[in-house]
Amino acid sequence: MGIAAQIGDRFKIEFIAKAISVVSGALVAIVLARILQPDSYGILFLALSILGTLNLFSKLGISKSGARYLSEYKETDQRQVPGIILTAFLYVTITSIIVGVSLFVTRRLVSGVLNEPSLVPFLTIGILYIAFTTYTSYVRRILQGLEDIKPAAAVHAIESGSRLVFAVGLVVLGFGALGALGGYILSSFVGAAVGCYYIYTRYIRDGAGLRLPGENLPRRIAEYSLPLTATRSADVLDKRVDTILVGFFLNPAAVSFYVIGKQVAGFLQSPASALGFTVSPTYSSLQTEGNTDKAATMLEESITYILLLYIPAAAGLILVAEPMVRFVFGVEYIGATPVVQLLALYAVLHAVASLISNGLDYLGKAKVRAAIKITTSVSNAILNVILIPRIGVVGAAIATVVTFGIYTVANLYIMHLEFDLNGTYILGRLSKILIITVLMSLPVYGILSYTVSILTLTTAVVAGVVVWAALSTTIGWVDPQRIAAVVR
Repeated sequence: MGIAAQIGDRFKIEFIAKAISVVSGALVAIVLARILQPDSYGILFLALSILGTLNLFSKLGISKSGARYLSEYKETDQRQVPGIILTAFLYVTITSIIVGVSLFVTRRLVSGVLNEPSLVPFLTIGILYIAFTTYTSYVRRILQGLEDIKPAAAVHAIESGSRLVFAVGLVVLGFGALGALGGYILSSFVGAAVGCYYIYTRYIRDGAGLRLPGENLPRRIAEYSLPLTATRSADVLDKRVDTILVGFFLNPAAVSFYVIGKQVAGFLQSPASALGFTVSPTYSSLQTEGNTDKAATMLEESITYILLLYIPAAAGLILVAEPMVRFVFGVEYIGATPVVQLLALYAVLHAVASLISNGLDYLGKAKVRAAIKITTSVSNAILNVILIPRIGVVGAAIATVVTFGIYTVANLYIMHLEFDLNGTYILGRLSKILIITVLMSLPVYGILSYTVSILTLTTAVVAGVVVWAALSTTIGWVDPQRIAAVVR
């Protein structure tokens, strides 16, 4: 099987898992928003943002560092594979224990600083959330490094699917927002347990057995995790600290508005994330083989097709944001509308970055990416502090879009230096995508000009998709027969 066919097969599996994650995540977000009041909803996701920030110190860059060496040694010396897996597991176990104990000791202090005493029980059981999500991330990264994408996707699907059952189920049973967090914990435990069992049986028990690797690999894994940790730290600033700052400067209801916007933007990210997760190790393999032209072509095609999907989608989301929030989440969350509209732009930027950023780590550019990420993330935090007190949650969204845009362009430039991308080709296709976007937006805007109801909202969305598909097919970029062949 050729490399393109292999990537296509892996992408299909990862995309299915991402789709399951998006659908279950959307259902969790919508059902919880409908059941919980905005304040409870805000407290839940404020707690998740705090726990996600602390996850940084339990995950560090260990799993991705181990994955990087697995991608190298699985080809050159498979005897080292079980040892690399074991080393990364021991490292994340130690860090998880340290972070868990630290959170238990400081949980009341954290809730006091944010002036939210109701956070204490969330942070207490959140110790388990940190541990199990760390192991789930470990499993996914190790399997990615081994290019064993199917089980990695299965773990993701299991975790996401069970989250819908556990989180919603516990809320319905009357356990409230705390029960929802318990559902998140149970789903992460299931995903981590399944993934660890698979890795043990497939690569350790049936392989060379448990032993530490040679060639100073434990030290090298720890050292390479440092720039990855720096990048991860900056990423957490982007994805978590803004939510915490909204909670600090405003109130739980404002947090719920901001979280709704980020969740809607997140629902759009599965195709790009799936493709980026799948092809990232391939950039390194092609560069090692000297096939930089093939890597450049693959990346150029990926970027333009992702833009063809995401730019029209973002335009459509901006147009339908207000009725979508009203009918899907409820009128109590209508304040999330401008956040959704701004973060639609962030979804486009994130899609491009998903194709590039992880690939840079596999190319040995983790230090450079870390420097860029730290700079833009600190800038994001500073802009949040400046804008949130003045213009509320909209300020947080503006800060995210501006700084992530700079980060995306910088990553694209570094990848251009590595593979000499054809900028003229990309810009030429981008101009056609913008024309398609305008033509698609016209009927959507026209339909929404009438009295908006569920029917007109649905009609507008369907009309936009039909126009986009027709135009994309007409210019030859979308081939229905090839899509059907991939799906089968």
